[in-house]
Amino acid sequence: MPPADPDKRYAAIVKSLARKRGVINEIAGATGQKGFGSTGQLKVNNRIFAMLVRGSLVVKLPRARVDELVQTGQGMRFDPRRNGRLMKEWLVVAPTSRADWQLLADEALRFVGA
Repeated sequence: MPPADPDKRYAAIVKSLARKRGVINEIAGATGQKGFGSTGQLKVNNRIFAMLVRGSLVVKLPRARVDELVQTGQGMRFDPRRNGRLMKEWLVVAPTSRADWQLLADEALRFVGA
């Protein structure tokens, strides 16, 4: 069972994926940027694939996969500005979701890193 605390869950993902080739962990404030309001971002090839935003995991996945996960109630589309303009390839996974954060982050890495 993963830790209940979102920061600890995300830290476990960072620890797991930061060892992968080409993956960097960009901590908010380290570069003066705080993309999408995140507290940290995982990047591959200088492209974000996972981040922690307001206690939820946000991952970049193919649009069809995001549609599937939204339809099955495992997440919702990302609205970074909170103005109703949803990002079609980004999924928000709440800390209370039954979805496996690690598996989704792995999937996001494969998608963005391809």
